[in-house]
Amino acid sequence: MEALRTTLNRRGLLRNATGGFGLLALRALAAEAARPNESPLAARTPHLPATAKRVIFLCMRGGPSQMETFDYKPRLNAADGMPSRNENQKYFGSQWKFQRYGGSGTAVSDLLPHTARLADDLCVINSMHTDSNEHAAALTQLHTGTVQFHRPSIGSWVLYGLGTENQDVPGFISIKPPVILGGARNYGSAFLPSLYQGTPLGTMSRSIREARINDLESILPPDVQRRQLDMIQAANRKTLERRGGDEAVEGMIASFELAFRMQSALPTLLDLSLETADTHERYGIGDKKRTDDFGRQCLLARRFAEAGVRFIELTHDNWDHHGGVAKNMPMRCEQIDQPIAALLTDLKDRGLLEDTLVVWGGEFGRTPDDPRGDGRGHNKDGFTMWLAGGGCKAGYTHGATDEYGYAAVEGKIHVHDLHATILRLLGLDHEQLTYRYAGRDFRLTDVRGRVAQEIIA
Repeated sequence: MEALRTTLNRRGLLRNATGGFGLLALRALAAEAARPNESPLAARTPHLPATAKRVIFLCMRGGPSQMETFDYKPRLNAADGMPSRNENQKYFGSQWKFQRYGGSGTAVSDLLPHTARLADDLCVINSMHTDSNEHAAALTQLHTGTVQFHRPSIGSWVLYGLGTENQDVPGFISIKPPVILGGARNYGSAFLPSLYQGTPLGTMSRSIREARINDLESILPPDVQRRQLDMIQAANRKTLERRGGDEAVEGMIASFELAFRMQSALPTLLDLSLETADTHERYGIGDKKRTDDFGRQCLLARRFAEAGVRFIELTHDNWDHHGGVAKNMPMRCEQIDQPIAALLTDLKDRGLLEDTLVVWGGEFGRTPDDPRGDGRGHNKDGFTMWLAGGGCKAGYTHGATDEYGYAAVEGKIHVHDLHATILRLLGLDHEQLTYRYAGRDFRLTDVRGRVAQEIIA
């Protein structure tokens, strides 16, 4: 019975309240018996019917202003310069016009003209909220579900639950992850086996053109390296057999094999020179002052998605605008607008968007006022994110903040709810995707979270 419990916990399945095992558990056990030597990263059948196979998360670190992007606030704009409800502060209306696009009439700022043309593909959520106004805590919660503890990132949970479609490349890649504000926690696996952690590609402080996967090259010829690895793996398997199963050793074996295969597969994926000049132009690659860097990230994301990478994260920095909104918002929006539109269009043209869930947003939003006059404070109570593809509603705007934009008041969706919904679109039940650690069953959404059925197509 204990072996059965271990097997089921490794597959992320909860026991029911009486200690028995349900239908999902029995199916998992049957699958184990049928694949006794299965790699820990092998693709697995989800709990439920899925509409998405992979995720591309476009992380806007710093908290982009919803009032300048997707949350049109005419009342706030009319009150521009008037005293706000906060002492010694004035309302700060958006300096850019909004227009309604597509058959859906989705409101989008003039700062995002390329994305606006794809409004009928977007599911805009104007009612997000989270638990902290502090960057590191909120960013950590966006990635791991908690503001305090060291927990696995959402990418690690997805890889743990579904495995990967391509055994020759990492199943979870984080492009230019931030080195501060949570750092490696944002793509780490915490207490999950280490092979489920994300593979970082580049760092926030350097151009993606310079990004490399560390320690990927070998000084040995492939045949010699293979013989060396076989000798090491034979010792590892003897250790595994002697211990009667050990996830740490299993993870080591799988990691060694993946690293060996990556040496030939990954450099080709990273080589953007294989793409046409027209593709480079559409993504904005070559315009080094504006779109080159994020354009390269977006094109890499499409290539990774095509190759079967399960979870891909891109990071764009410097959305923390306490001042200089007039200067900084046009700059930041220009850097991402064309590349994101190119990515969505490319995914659609290749038939990938229907089963690729694209998620855009930051750790929180901004306030409608700020003591500096040309900036916005942190706002955990109301902000905007959008989804596209992967089975979410297209051309749909969900929820609302109050007339000034202080807080979500209609159709509220917490970060826990977003996580539960992302997992559901991937066919994973957030209450059953668990891992036993330190005597309890942990999950991404902890003891909270609901699937936001209202944004699922």
